[in-house]
Amino acid sequence: MGAIAYIRLMRPANIPTALADILYGFAASGIGIEFLYGEEFTFRIQDIEVLYWLLLSSFGLYTGGLVMNDVFDYKLDKVERPERPLPSGSASLSGAVALGCILIIGGVLCGFKASLLSGLIATLIAVLALYYNKYAKHHVVFGPVCMGGCRSANLMLGMSFIPAAISELWFLYVIPFIYIIAITLLSQGEVNGMNKKKVESALLLLVILMIGILNLAFMTKFVFLHALPFIILFLAMVLPNFISALKNNDPLVIRKAVKTGILALIVLDASLAAGFAGIEFGLLILLMLPLSFILAKGFSVT
Repeated sequence: MGAIAYIRLMRPANIPTALADILYGFAASGIGIEFLYGEEFTFRIQDIEVLYWLLLSSFGLYTGGLVMNDVFDYKLDKVERPERPLPSGSASLSGAVALGCILIIGGVLCGFKASLLSGLIATLIAVLALYYNKYAKHHVVFGPVCMGGCRSANLMLGMSFIPAAISELWFLYVIPFIYIIAITLLSQGEVNGMNKKKVESALLLLVILMIGILNLAFMTKFVFLHALPFIILFLAMVLPNFISALKNNDPLVIRKAVKTGILALIVLDASLAAGFAGIEFGLLILLMLPLSFILAKGFSVT
């Protein structure tokens, strides 16, 4: 039982998608508050320390949630995914439980290091992730909604260093919420296929998502032209795979669409960050995409 097996449980290729949420939320909250209150906002050196703890918190919560996902799916994976670390025996169940608990508890504690509010949000994410893994995952409605809530709360965690942003910029949570519901619906057919109606629903949600992003153009502090190149890249990654999954309900095609959709979260965050904080900030987030693709060659995404 090597360390690589436990690293596989943490899905390294997915980690940048969670960190991208934090960076986007961190940037958007400052610009958003400037827009709402008309006061110029400048980041301070102390904010970098807060960002550090927020990134660590998101890392722990996300990877811990993924590890516990495999723990709760152990019996099912013995039938459907025997090649995974736990059913194959390359990682022990007790070791995975210990790792998952350490990561989740560590993520919550790092949240409290940032601030009381951040810690409470981190606790919410931990509860939602565990509830999803234990109860909601296989439910056609509660599963996608719960997972969408986890991703929205992760964005909220990134925005939490400015408490006023949490309530004032609530509409920003809707975008990752809708997108993750779409991806989760898609993933419910990645083992056996035969989920054409869910793929249709995912495509409809993608259209609604784009309408929501277009509405951001009406915000004075959101520069849509800065976001546009990233949005085009996002659609170029996601749309063809969604359409392929609709035309061909083969599990491999669906799995590829889910994998690409998850990694495309980085581009989605980059597009919104660019609109709020400038192209440079969007490019900074986008730099994590090649890393995710490289890691995805050696580690499972779904």
